[in-house]
Amino acid sequence: MNRLSFVGLGLVGLCNAVCFAAKGYEVVASETDKAKASQIRSGEPPFHEPGLEPLLRKTMRSKRLKIVTDNEEAVLQSDITFITVGTPSKPDGSVNLRFILSASREIGKALKKKSPHLVVVKSTVTPGTTQKVVGPTIEEYSGKKFGRSLLLCFNPEFLREGNAIKGTLNPDYIMIGGYNKKSADTLENLYKEFHGENLPPIIKTNLPTAELTKYANNAFLATKISFINTIANICEKISCTDVKKIAEAVGKDHRISPHFLNAGLGWGGSCFPKDLKALITFSKKLDYKPALIQAAYKANEDQIKFSVQKVKKELETLKGKTIAILGLAFKPDTDDIREAPSIKIIRRLQKQGAKINAYDPKATANAKKILKEKISYASSAIECLKNSDLAIITTEWEEFKKLKPKDFIQNMKKPILIDGRRIYNSEKFSKKIRYIAIGLGRPRNCSLKFGSQHKLKEGFLA
Repeated sequence: MNRLSFVGLGLVGLCNAVCFAAKGYEVVASETDKAKASQIRSGEPPFHEPGLEPLLRKTMRSKRLKIVTDNEEAVLQSDITFITVGTPSKPDGSVNLRFILSASREIGKALKKKSPHLVVVKSTVTPGTTQKVVGPTIEEYSGKKFGRSLLLCFNPEFLREGNAIKGTLNPDYIMIGGYNKKSADTLENLYKEFHGENLPPIIKTNLPTAELTKYANNAFLATKISFINTIANICEKISCTDVKKIAEAVGKDHRISPHFLNAGLGWGGSCFPKDLKALITFSKKLDYKPALIQAAYKANEDQIKFSVQKVKKELETLKGKTIAILGLAFKPDTDDIREAPSIKIIRRLQKQGAKINAYDPKATANAKKILKEKISYASSAIECLKNSDLAIITTEWEEFKKLKPKDFIQNMKKPILIDGRRIYNSEKFSKKIRYIAIGLGRPRNCSLKFGSQHKLKEGFLA
């Protein structure tokens, strides 16, 4: 088996390192943040991800996984190195390559002392970066050229937070962009060995095509969410319409599928916002205006504005009102609050004088780093609801799905609920409390009654 190294231990790096180690590979994972590295070394992940902690502890005990703080050390102890550092956004939306450049320089210094070696970029970068930035930087610092013994690939990741371990072990497909055939074949052989009989489809292509595929994948999913949220907003203008039924029907079409057709408060997290901004900025530099992607991004931003308008419509004034926010993470099963709709909503409500009481099963600590003590933090959903004037479901945690209408009635000043994630039975809840849901039209005599009250035209049911 090849020895593997990972440079950068965020979600992608750590989950991949742990999964390869669990399959019997010798893995050296490098994290230059010494405090973070120490935490991982102790068996405690620096973020919440289902299934990660027990697997991390298991691989650390087996000594298959070694955590270091020096990137050169990791490269020297391996045959294949994965670059999994972050690629944050610059103020103009373009990709900040400072971590990529730093990693490339250190990998180059290590490769000056050894070969052969395969370098695999998994960090999300715009087309041309691997060939025009990573490759030349490694060549400069190693004094060697890519080709026969020095190999290079771009291998995008398509992991979903909250499902990253499962996604690493069972991806829908694997895309490999190769500097040359030998580079692509070497990485393909690694994945064939790793997945065995459960090998997913492998698509091999060149470097820039693989780089663009990552952006295309995320842009399409984000557009799909923005689309169904647009339909949801139209539903709210029409009596007796429900976006959930529309999404259920549209999702039955095999050309569309039901995935990512859940209307709500919009997308957030570390990938969609960053990647769409990067793709828009990159396209403009090519003298092309990506109107569809720009519209998807704007539609997502508008979704926050519309949700706050719902609150104002119910309470008239927000000054001095207490709003219960159920959910801080941008999605369930993670503690990630980056670009979370909840944070954007909270800030808008605060500007208009509202008091915020929030609860999240996992993301409170991260939220405090941003919101500080400007809001109140509850220790449970029920505590969050107490004496509030209105409640908003902002994250679809399983814990919240267990709440009943009586929980809102017994704890709130007046039970007004905005279901921003459509987790409740609208018919059941609307009978007991003031229930406002994303994509649910005004209920005005919505039941159809045929017979004596309605004379059907001939052919009506044909």
